[in-house]
Amino acid sequence: MTYPTTAEGRREILFNAFDMNCVVHQSPGLWRHPEDRAREYNTIGYWTEVAQILERGLFDGLFIADVLGPYDVFGSNPDAALRSGAQIPLQDPFLLVSAMAAVTKNLGFGITAGTAYEHPYPFSRRLGTLDHLTGGRVGWNVVTGYLPSAAQNMGQDDQMEHDRRYDHADEYLEVVYKLLEGSWEDDAVVADKASGVFTDPAKVHRIEHQGEFFKTPGIGVVEPSPQRTPVIYQAGASARGRAFAGRHAEAVFINPPTKELAKASVAKIRQSVAEAGRDPYSVRIFAMQTIVTGRDDAAAQAKYEDLAQYIDAEGGLVLMSGWMGIDLSQFDLDQPIGDVESNAIQSTVETFQKASGREDEAWTVRQLAEWVGVGGFGPVIVGGGASAAQQLIEWQEETDVDGFNLAYHITPGTFEDVVEHVVPELQKLGRYKTEYTEGTLRNKLFGAGDHLPAEHHGAQFQLRRKS
Repeated sequence: MTYPTTAEGRREILFNAFDMNCVVHQSPGLWRHPEDRAREYNTIGYWTEVAQILERGLFDGLFIADVLGPYDVFGSNPDAALRSGAQIPLQDPFLLVSAMAAVTKNLGFGITAGTAYEHPYPFSRRLGTLDHLTGGRVGWNVVTGYLPSAAQNMGQDDQMEHDRRYDHADEYLEVVYKLLEGSWEDDAVVADKASGVFTDPAKVHRIEHQGEFFKTPGIGVVEPSPQRTPVIYQAGASARGRAFAGRHAEAVFINPPTKELAKASVAKIRQSVAEAGRDPYSVRIFAMQTIVTGRDDAAAQAKYEDLAQYIDAEGGLVLMSGWMGIDLSQFDLDQPIGDVESNAIQSTVETFQKASGREDEAWTVRQLAEWVGVGGFGPVIVGGGASAAQQLIEWQEETDVDGFNLAYHITPGTFEDVVEHVVPELQKLGRYKTEYTEGTLRNKLFGAGDHLPAEHHGAQFQLRRKS
């Protein structure tokens, strides 16, 4: 398997929109911009419009992030998160998908859901249900959790130890594979009106799972969906996370702010996939990116300067505190980073300085927050459509990513701008599709059919097909 190419034979750039069922995802404060409609996040009409915009731009998918619990590391409470709207209030991502699928034909949906707090038996039913209702356009972004507040609100003192969470997730996926891949044979549903038999019991099998974390003896309750197991997404950056990706992932999300870090991350992921006995290009890798664009470079720069007026520094520090696990409320906003005794903060700022091209400038805590204010942790491209397209191509060629998770600064305006200004330029250069591939999300991404490929870890549970 290799990377996808366009009709011109050039390497294709893939696009996911990166969103969340909340007001403030990656750009705190920008919900106040007069053109931003994030406040409509709790309406069906907002999401169906976003989906139609993305499909018009031939996006591969809408990647919906999620957390279970507030960001409360900053100040040791959720107050600043609540004030800034930083990923709270927050709604369930699963409930958006059916409505968006009803108004689109090809757009995929990558939905984030954790393995820590729900049993895989009812969860597998939801996956199978959505795969049916979308015609096979669902992916699952598997997360093990990182916010202590989520664990505490689920009755635990804290999360499991890091690597232990992945051991738990490995077994969680095994149960899901057994239920979706190994319980129902392809032709178990006969729907024979003459005999009155809807499902042949001989073709539905108990999974008899008995593991360290789960005991699930019975049958699955969902008949085989178009993909059976939805496309598996993953975003772990640690060594254990990469090993998990090597075994399970079909698409991986990374967020390094520089090309050098992205290149190194991509190489490590592809190595992990190869070590798991799979083709290293059997995984599509998406790098986080925010694009501020317009009719030309000057218009894009003016737009960025307009956006910067609305940045919420406190909201940026709320997110950074949650991501880093360090309470940034203890520092004065105008305190020089050089005075902060934290290797993690110093290292993060050095990376951001390099990404911004301002390596020789002494940053303050406020500047750290403002850097996060447009686009979060990832890099930001500012330029007209042609310039932005060329920079994306350079990112792909220099890092070996397959595509980009495009975060918004204002919504849905960011996505409208990309569709209007960037997509046509990429198409002119032969680097972006001009039409969708038919079939399921898995087939669109890989062109190799609807089901897990034979080399994938989950394929070993495809035990009973038309026996």
